[in-house]
Amino acid sequence: MDSALIPKGVKRCSIGQFALWIAVVGAVLLWGVWAMLLCYFRGLNQTNMNNAYGFALWIWADLAVIALGGGAFFTGLLRYIFGKDELKHIINYAVLIGFICYSSALLILAIDVGQPLRAWFIFWHANVHSMLTEVAFCLTCYFGVLTIEYVPLVLENRQIDRLPFFHNLTHNMHGIMALFAATGAFLSFFHQGSLGGVSGVLYGRPFGFRTGLLVWPWTFFLYTWSAAACGPCFTLFITRITEMATCKKLVKDSVVELLAKIAGWMLLTYIVAKIIDTVYWAAVTAPAMGLTLMDFYSNNPGSAYGLWILIAEVGVCGVLPAVMLVAPGIRSNPSMRFIAVTLAVIGACLNRWVMVLQVQAVPVLPFEGWFGYMPSWQEIATTILPVAYGIILISLSYRYLPVFPQEQELNPIEGGK
Repeated sequence: MDSALIPKGVKRCSIGQFALWIAVVGAVLLWGVWAMLLCYFRGLNQTNMNNAYGFALWIWADLAVIALGGGAFFTGLLRYIFGKDELKHIINYAVLIGFICYSSALLILAIDVGQPLRAWFIFWHANVHSMLTEVAFCLTCYFGVLTIEYVPLVLENRQIDRLPFFHNLTHNMHGIMALFAATGAFLSFFHQGSLGGVSGVLYGRPFGFRTGLLVWPWTFFLYTWSAAACGPCFTLFITRITEMATCKKLVKDSVVELLAKIAGWMLLTYIVAKIIDTVYWAAVTAPAMGLTLMDFYSNNPGSAYGLWILIAEVGVCGVLPAVMLVAPGIRSNPSMRFIAVTLAVIGACLNRWVMVLQVQAVPVLPFEGWFGYMPSWQEIATTILPVAYGIILISLSYRYLPVFPQEQELNPIEGGK
């Protein structure tokens, strides 16, 4: 029965090996579920969040996966709106990764609310003056769009596709996918931007505060830009991890190089804008508040908020991967390309780290010191929970769905099996 569900013309591991793999990852998933239930039934006292850290590890993870999930909307935009037809060979995986990232973001928010049964309040009793209200609406709507984009892939399962109704439904859904790609790009622009805008308007938190255009601080645009740049890098990163895990070539180099080239130029332009923003903030915005650049970075050895993190984010994980991906000679080398996209992914995570946690750690009053924070095991477990969930969903999708259209062509030894 299992073999009848596997896409035709490809080979998968035995059901026993697959079950063992799922069991191992499932154990990690259950650990996270247990921690989640503790937070649900005992409350947020299961965390180490305090008056200084109202946003902590969860929200960093939430913003990070939303940024990295940006590969879905940007790849869809390139494929369906800008006509980059070659990307049809990786768009399925980009949608799957985006679906995992956004469902994980909503799961994290449900835990962070503390009273998930009241999560619907944000829709029924919406605070129209809050950027987070707009984020909640757009996140939910875009998750709906990703679900619609993922459904045709599920319906293309070997057995489901045999039924005429589902076969025709899949064909018709593919025909209007450009509409959903455009809708997803529109929704993503606003919720990515508003997440950046939250810290940008907090005058009392000068590390994040920015001037800007009309009602939008510069962080609004930088968040959207970074998601469009680093999201495709995350798609390429996970694709390469999947190839290493399966010992197969799943996507042609020409497709990977095209997406890497576009992501590289997006990253290069983003990092230039980021450097300009940082210099203006350090030279103009902060001094206007009576502060200097080093007031925002801890001098304590081993601190998570030292000046090293700025160098790592902008230089090592910004400028370096951008140059590597833009340079054709480096980009065409699989190992160097993988290093570049890995650095870009780390850079996006570092950016969200400082904009969520460092914003709250910096002392804002003369008599205050740096605020410390160490997440509880429940926070760590529930942050790992979406990772385990993502691995399981990727494993199931890869085994039973035609995620990679070029897999059979690139692995001809399996062609007739």
